[in-house]
Order: sequence, then structure tokens, then C-alpha cells
Amino acid sequence: MKPVNVIEGPMAPLDRADVDTDQIMPKQFLKRIDRTGFDECLFHDWRAEDDFVLNRPEHQDATVLVAGPNFGCGSSREHAPWGLQQWGFEAIVAPSFADIFRSNCAKIGLLTVTLAPETCRRLLDTAAGEPRTQCRIDLPGQRLTAGDVDVSFDIDPHTKWLLTHGLDDIGLTLRDETAISEFEERRPTFLPVASLP
Repeated sequence: MKPVNVIEGPMAPLDRADVDTDQIMPKQFLKRIDRTGFDECLFHDWRAEDDFVLNRPEHQDATVLVAGPNFGCGSSREHAPWGLQQWGFEAIVAPSFADIFRSNCAKIGLLTVTLAPETCRRLLDTAAGEPRTQCRIDLPGQRLTAGDVDVSFDIDPHTKWLLTHGLDDIGLTLRDETAISEFEERRPTFLPVASLP
């Protein structure tokens, strides 16, 4: 995955709490065998509503989704972060996230930023009232600025390191490819031998 350092772009306001993964990526779209094309399924049921935020032209190129508390709750499905990222979102800002959802996002390089509810309220209002307002998220500096909002945010140091280095679980493992190969070469011949690409 590509490293995450600075994200810049307009915001889309999803002013709803407890947005669960079943709404983000409905179950009927989980049968795909590829990891692509999930953007067209994102918020499928809600996008049937003409005034849904992602149907509005002013939010079509948003790179930051601002939402209410408890975003990504419900069942654990990697397809939800895939759909959000494939739509074009590079970061999601909310007062709180479901732990598994946050973890699934980090594994694909989709940044989740937790801010105080009142700060998220200001961002939601700004995105709704002034949709061209640019949001800048500096991950190394742990700072978000948009309109009159200028705040720092916390992030798990290991997750930050993985994101800024563009490392998913496979990439992290392959950093030790030489040591793994050397270990496999020393194994007794009667034991199975793994091969790396």
C-alpha cells in the first residue's frame, strides 16, 4: 500500500451516528471474488435517496469523510473500508470508531482520525455549508486543519508508523524476507519448507 503522510481535499459530511458496516457495504455485495469494484456498492441503500450526501455533486470529489460517533460498528467486514477507499476517501474523521473497523482501515492505508464530538460537529457544519473547504490532515505531525478548525489528534504509534511507511501485514513480513529464507534453509530436510515470492 502507498504511504500515508499528508491528505488534502474537500470533506463530505455524513451526519449520522452508529453507521454500521451493513449500511456501508450491504451483505449482497460480499460475494465478489475480487477486491475491486466495491465503490459502486458503497452505502447502496442510502444512495437510493436523492439527497444522500454522496449523490450531491458538490461532494463527489471529497477525500475526507466526516461522520458521527461509533462509525463502522456492526459486523466485521473488510469490504466496508475497501468500498470507502475505492470511492476516493483517504481519511475518515469521527468522534469514535468500532475497533475492528479501525483496524481493517489501517491495514489498507485508510486513515481514521478521532476528534472530540464538538470538533466533528464544526467540521460537519463546515462541509455542509461550505463544501469546497479544504481539509488538510498531516499524519506525521498529527494535525488536522479545515476552515477555522486547527487541532491535533492522537493515533497509536505503531499504526502511525505502518501507515507512514506504507506497510500492510504482508509488507511488514517481507521486510524480514532474508531472515525468513535463511531460517528455512537451516531447517532439517524432513520439515516442510515455505517459499516466498
